[in-house]
Amino acid sequence: MATPPDFTAGAVLTAAQMNKVGLWLIKTQTIGSAVTTTTVTDVFSADYENYRIIVAGGVASANAGNNNMAVTLGSTTTGYYQSALSYTYAGATASILANNGAAWLCGGQSTSGLNMILDVFRPFAADETFMSFSYAVMTTTGYGIPGAGYLNNTTSYTAFTITSTATTTHTGGTVYVYGYRD
Repeated sequence: MATPPDFTAGAVLTAAQMNKVGLWLIKTQTIGSAVTTTTVTDVFSADYENYRIIVAGGVASANAGNNNMAVTLGSTTTGYYQSALSYTYAGATASILANNGAAWLCGGQSTSGLNMILDVFRPFAADETFMSFSYAVMTTTGYGIPGAGYLNNTTSYTAFTITSTATTTHTGGTVYVYGYRD
């Protein structure tokens, strides 16, 4: 197992040290106040093939509906496929399915916070885009769920939008976008 480098203030980093860094922060965007959508632009490019999107902090206005956040790439609102199967905290089956859907449901929202881990594979390439995700719904009737899916088209994307589901809004929180080093 490789030992992580120990950086100190004023140290000069070598190319070998920098080349070991696996994720590069591309963009950080703060979610507004009482918004239903957050669009993150100019993040996918030829610089990276694969990306990790993390949403953390903030809150939803209510614990209503299915407590999910939806993600779309560019302006595409069709062709989203996904599957995920888990259990609620009480042990009931919980599933998230999309068959030619309008978005991927891949984030959790509650009055306790927003959360999403979404890996997006090749969104800038003119090819199908694949994804995997995980999140938790932070209510006593909620669930933690991992899943995967793809977008059935060959469009090249540079942006994505996170949308609150049900009738809730988001306030605060941060969207972090990282590029995976090839």
